[in-house]
Amino acid sequence: MEQDLYKNIKVVGYEDKTSQISKRYRGISTVNNKNESKVLYDVSIIKQDIINHFHIRQGEKLENPTFGTIIWDVLFEPLTDDIREAVLENVTDIINSDPRVQVDSVFVEQQESGISIECTLRYLSYNISEKMRLDFDQANGLIS
Repeated sequence: MEQDLYKNIKVVGYEDKTSQISKRYRGISTVNNKNESKVLYDVSIIKQDIINHFHIRQGEKLENPTFGTIIWDVLFEPLTDDIREAVLENVTDIINSDPRVQVDSVFVEQQESGISIECTLRYLSYNISEKMRLDFDQANGLIS
């Protein structure tokens, strides 16, 4: 009788849900030499794409003169209300141009030798929000 009980018992294995979640976005970045792999996935590649967009001065990209940021052109100017508003609009447009992310808030502040931007991003496919800080320095360029 004991042998019949063992024949009817089935052990159901643990189903790992994380292995079923596919990596939606994949890309290559050679910026960070500390990474063992040059391949980035999901939120990491989205962040790197946004940072790359801010490294390009508006008008530098061939056949797309509106691509890039105006921050490089106003970096040495005093941060007046008009310039602050233009930078806010430019940052919002850049981030919202990526369909994978949406900007919730942007804060622009003048630093001793540059401009600091803090924005709250929402990664739409993942329902994750986080703050990103970008420091544009007159001497060193973009420090992220």
